[in-house]
Amino acid sequence: MTYGKLYLIPTPLGEGSPADVLPAPVLELLPTLDRFVVEETRTARRFLSQAGLKGHIGELDFHELNEHTNPAQVEAFLPLFADGHDVGLLSEAGLPAVADPGALLVALCHRHGIQVVPLVGPSSLMLALMASGLNGQSFAFAGYIPAKTEERRSALRNLEKRSAQYHQTQILIETPYRNDALMADMLQCLGGNTRLCVAANLTCPDQFICTRRVTDWKSQPVTIGKRPCVFLILS
Repeated sequence: MTYGKLYLIPTPLGEGSPADVLPAPVLELLPTLDRFVVEETRTARRFLSQAGLKGHIGELDFHELNEHTNPAQVEAFLPLFADGHDVGLLSEAGLPAVADPGALLVALCHRHGIQVVPLVGPSSLMLALMASGLNGQSFAFAGYIPAKTEERRSALRNLEKRSAQYHQTQILIETPYRNDALMADMLQCLGGNTRLCVAANLTCPDQFICTRRVTDWKSQPVTIGKRPCVFLILS
């Protein structure tokens, strides 16, 4: 069996034009693909239309892979690569397979010897780290921490301890509607001298990036709202 390649296609973090954040080679590749594995078909169709495929969307083949997909079902995507057919993987925003269910498809490709080609695009995690002023030499991505209050507070304390022990920046994210609850718990649980960076709506016209000590955040509070946000702490 001859398999095609899997292209990991980045998407904008916000509603701006793809040309504002994606390199020309990425945009030039898109018209050569007609099969896509996506997190949400409607969002993928809108992105591809904005990226230059308007008028050709009806010719494309979409397959959804998201948090509702059973890992056992991922094997069914293998025939998409048959006969040398290339496939594009799209996330809802940013880089595919990073804090994203698309990682299951990437793992499938490695199991079957299918070439995986990552493409350049915006990473909210790296952009936030770059702009934070925190330790970019040693850092860890904790992903989503628990949603329940006591478990979340315990996780925050543990991350702060790890940060202090290794002088390591801890990066975490949250479902947007819980941003302000997470921020409130951070101000309650973390030490006053711990530095906290809030990076919201990155690459968008209204992006907000600010690093302060927890003590200073308490005297200068901010409402994040439902904006996509990355949080970074260094103790």
